[in-house]
Amino acid sequence: MRKGLCLDLAMLTRLVILLLKLIAYLPLRILYIFSDILFIILFYIVKYRREVVATNLKNAFSEKTEDERKKITRQYYHYLSDLIIETIKMIRITPAEAKKRFKFINPEVLENYFKQNKSVLAAAGHYGNWEMASSVGLITDKTVLAVYKPLTDPYFEAFLKKVRSRFDTNLIPMKTSFREILSYRKEPTVSILISDQTPVRKDVHYFTSFLNQPTAVFTGIEQLARAYNYPVVFCDVKVVKRGHYTCEFVPLIEEPRSCQEHEITEAHVKYLEKMIQKEPQYWIWSHKRWKLKPR
Repeated sequence: MRKGLCLDLAMLTRLVILLLKLIAYLPLRILYIFSDILFIILFYIVKYRREVVATNLKNAFSEKTEDERKKITRQYYHYLSDLIIETIKMIRITPAEAKKRFKFINPEVLENYFKQNKSVLAAAGHYGNWEMASSVGLITDKTVLAVYKPLTDPYFEAFLKKVRSRFDTNLIPMKTSFREILSYRKEPTVSILISDQTPVRKDVHYFTSFLNQPTAVFTGIEQLARAYNYPVVFCDVKVVKRGHYTCEFVPLIEEPRSCQEHEITEAHVKYLEKMIQKEPQYWIWSHKRWKLKPR
């Protein structure tokens, strides 16, 4: 019985992947019609994690009025719907369109480090369209590494890994990221690490204040930076208009070994916090980010 169920789930997964591949052939101007419908489904019908979003926004922005938070909520679900559709489009998007829709406005920042034979750690958040950030491989001939959390479903894992690595981005599982990034230490690389991932309890080594709440954060960026003195930049993503983004590489730490403990972690967490406070609708509020509490 269990074997038959597994086969049925595997077949269903393959059918879903096939459907997504077919949908991805459509141009974005058509896909955004689907996004508008998806917004209605998520916001009004399914009410996807509406309570989670409301709680997160109230805790993060207690100074805002109820109407202000409701406005952010609606904007967020519009953004979430677009993000889902744009992620599907990543299956088929051409390099030219990717560069047009996600512009890296100062790639010279990375190149200046590469000329000094330095590798770079690029901190980023679940903000804007981070999936499109995998197109960084289109603006440099150096090795691009991206740390990610693998999915449990083997078919979706293989599928998404292929999509995310289309533009010469090498995906590295979070559990082995330290070892694998350091295996490239003889050549200049850029490693992209998400700064707002939620660690499991056994991996919690540090809490900080983030959006007015005690928040467990990974210290991996700091550990990597200090181990080999890799400079740290932040990927400052801005939403220009629907389906169009810019990314600015903002230098945060030039000499990590001269920093105090947790200084690097605080730097990239606080930078992301300021981005969110400025335009909160473009961060993932439906995630249960604050499940872990300090003991």
